[in-house]
Amino acid sequence: MDFRIQTASLDALAAINADALVVVIAGEALPAGLDAGVAALAKDAIKLGDFELKAGKTLTLQRPAGLKAPRLVLVAAGKPTLKAARAALQAALAQLKGRGVAQAAVALLGFEASTESLAEQFVLASQDAFYVYRHTKPSAPAPSKLAKLSLLVDKADAAAAKAAKAGLAQGLAIGAGIELARECANRPGNHATPTFLGEQTKALGKSHGLKVEVLDKKAVEKLGMGSFLSVAQGSDEPLRFIVAQYQGAAKTQAPLVLVGKGITFDSGGISLKPGAGMDEMKFDMGGAASVLGTMRAIAEIKPKLNVVMLIAACENMPSGHAVKPGDVVTSMSGQTIENLNTDAEGRLILCDALTYAERFKPAAVVDVATLTGACVIALGGVRSGMYASDDELAGALMAAGDAALDPCWRMPLDEEYEEGLKSNFADVANVAGREGGSITAAKFLQRFASKYRWAHLDIAGTAWKGGAAKGGTGRPVGLLTHFLLSQVQGR
Repeated sequence: MDFRIQTASLDALAAINADALVVVIAGEALPAGLDAGVAALAKDAIKLGDFELKAGKTLTLQRPAGLKAPRLVLVAAGKPTLKAARAALQAALAQLKGRGVAQAAVALLGFEASTESLAEQFVLASQDAFYVYRHTKPSAPAPSKLAKLSLLVDKADAAAAKAAKAGLAQGLAIGAGIELARECANRPGNHATPTFLGEQTKALGKSHGLKVEVLDKKAVEKLGMGSFLSVAQGSDEPLRFIVAQYQGAAKTQAPLVLVGKGITFDSGGISLKPGAGMDEMKFDMGGAASVLGTMRAIAEIKPKLNVVMLIAACENMPSGHAVKPGDVVTSMSGQTIENLNTDAEGRLILCDALTYAERFKPAAVVDVATLTGACVIALGGVRSGMYASDDELAGALMAAGDAALDPCWRMPLDEEYEEGLKSNFADVANVAGREGGSITAAKFLQRFASKYRWAHLDIAGTAWKGGAAKGGTGRPVGLLTHFLLSQVQGR
């Protein structure tokens, strides 16, 4: 879709030439200075009871008198917040679906959010609304006829136009990253294999100038990643350890490292999952998909910082070669791990990736994983669970999530939670009891991240949706991109 910023006099919206004019209004009253024709139509609709200035209310008028556009879509946002603006945009776009609208112009009126943020969400809401997975579904609905969307900005405000263009560019970059993450996550496990993730990273490296290295089993064995290897040993699909580097600053500047869990299918291993819903375990590489998408966004925005991406990718399958409950493995760090439950495999691949991250002498490391069902119980699908060993890092991630409308919530890391991970036969067990399961998983990972500032995002509840809307969400690409951009020195 072609996204543009169009300057216009907001008191002359009737002259806008488009298949549809969309006017999104925040607050409980029509804004001052609104085009007289649009205002008259809105007042008449309100008087007739066809429209209200309440969140979620929409009205589409055909052949509105006095307007050049053959359709006028009125949308009430309610609160003047960025979150309300995105919800209203989604409601507006729903009115355009299935219609013969090839181009539309959108005016966002009365919002308190910055023009840059509004422009970013204008792009992201639109891309989300019109995304359709097609790779293995030839019968998917035909693409929308809507090919061009313009965001209207007051032509008398040069600063707003400049901010809108910056927001549009950032939204396009983040949107491309989200789409890449969704496409990777939505592919079935027989398509999105560890090898596929490696190939996708190589392609991104070639197109966006990233340094990429994809390590095979032999290289991983040489590194001593015994914990990662133990998870992969039950599958016929070869594992991959993927490294990508973006350099936008001096080599002397310590990089930020993103680590993604890349379990391309999780059967649970010998601790087999129930059959119902197991198909959704193709999404267990959502962490890997999101860090890959974030690298694409960063490579397009080109900020002045250094970023490293690490993905540990494999399947977790039951077989005669699979790791068994009670087996003890040796991690890259030298710590031994008693595998009490083979369905707690994500932490076993992440711990070796966290040890590998030490070699980059990072400014901070953030790992991202669909790690625990316990996090879904705790936070549902609204906020990702966030754990951090550093208050400043935690604050930056919280702020980034809020700015991106991709929120997280900080969870505790009290020492007492580590008690359940004690083992009589190894340095640590891979699971504790049911209570606080997301926390004890984070405590396990923390043991391997003591040499740098570290945070962990448990995205088990936010990386995908089930039911009729089943599919990857692309989260938390927005959060991660905003976080990285907030770390640019001198910004």
